[in-house]
Amino acid sequence: MPYLFTSESVSEGHPDKVADQISDALIDNFLAIDPNSKVACETLVTTGQVVLAGEVKSKAYLDVQDIARDVIRKIGYTKSEYMFEANSCGILSAIHEQSSDINQGVDRKKKEEQGAGDQGMMFGYASNETDDYMPLALDLAHKLLIELAALRRENKQIKYLRPDAKSQVTLEYDDNNKPVRIDAIVVSTQHDDFDTDAKMQEKIKKDIINILIPRVKAKYKKYSSLFNDKIKYHINPTGKFVIGGPHGDTGLTGRKIIVDTYGGKGAHGGGAFSGKDPSKVDRSAAYATRHIAKNLVAAGVCDEVLVQVSYAIGVAQPTSINVNTYGTAKVKMSDGEIAKLVEGIFDMRPYFIEQRLKLRNPIYSETAAYGHMGRKNEVVEKTFKGPDGKAFKKKVELFTWEKLDYVPKVKKAFKLK
Repeated sequence: MPYLFTSESVSEGHPDKVADQISDALIDNFLAIDPNSKVACETLVTTGQVVLAGEVKSKAYLDVQDIARDVIRKIGYTKSEYMFEANSCGILSAIHEQSSDINQGVDRKKKEEQGAGDQGMMFGYASNETDDYMPLALDLAHKLLIELAALRRENKQIKYLRPDAKSQVTLEYDDNNKPVRIDAIVVSTQHDDFDTDAKMQEKIKKDIINILIPRVKAKYKKYSSLFNDKIKYHINPTGKFVIGGPHGDTGLTGRKIIVDTYGGKGAHGGGAFSGKDPSKVDRSAAYATRHIAKNLVAAGVCDEVLVQVSYAIGVAQPTSINVNTYGTAKVKMSDGEIAKLVEGIFDMRPYFIEQRLKLRNPIYSETAAYGHMGRKNEVVEKTFKGPDGKAFKKKVELFTWEKLDYVPKVKKAFKLK
């Protein structure tokens, strides 16, 4: 029987995402100067105020206020009427040294024996539903907001947009679990106060449907048929969204973990990513399981897969690895047998994850908005400020967990052509 499935996304200007981006900018700056930094940094943002808290063990000294203001500026909070503005907001830092009790469980004389930074379970998911092996509803929800942010920065076709926004996409699936149409699209975007409430809502709805939607549709040639005249649109359904961002709602690091991953498809272990260095398996193992899942699907082992790994704090070897192919396996093996083979292909000890995916590099700011998964793997040059105040550049490879570099190894192990 056909069914509906929904995923949501939030923009870079959403208060929780502002917090995530500040936390990850701090991670990047610590790692750029001292790759061995251990960091767990939380951010709170509210009206005119930013609070930084967390634990750090690093040789680097940072001007955390300057870094936070730069992030806020790039997002677009640059006007006093937003009640949260890069140059004028207050920034309080309560960052202190990491607990030696935690650190002794992670650091080892032999790097290969590095323990997990915490206990817990992490999940990675992949599906051949889209070209980037992501669930389509979430992919569409992200693209709506990426294009909306582009329209805001262009400031040509739509001139009243403010940074905060949310989206939601509902798809209808057939009996074969294939998407057949878009049932509903929700877009709530912060905006300037430029007319009566009714006229503002009418103008915004018209612009979203006639300007934003065609731009998104153009990026989905494979699924352009899903866009139809029967889509139910809910555009700024409350009627007005002038008060937004950290002034409208307090933001915290790590509150958008489903947006960050698979939009409700698969599963989530509960641990947030942003603000954590890669010794925290909440982050590194979630990336590693995504890497496994994507390579399994790309190699033709299955059409859809969920990979789970779990750890005990201070212990290098995972306590379990589990694979669920949802009955889509193309090989004559049980999911348990597939998991055993996976264990032999991918070393899931924390040190080896860090090395395999190059995680001790400043690569995290780019993950902090529009999802950590399904993104473009590329090499970029980033600029940082050293302890002496001088700028230096660093080339880094982003989204290494999205590479299909293990497809040949997977095919060989599973005897696939």
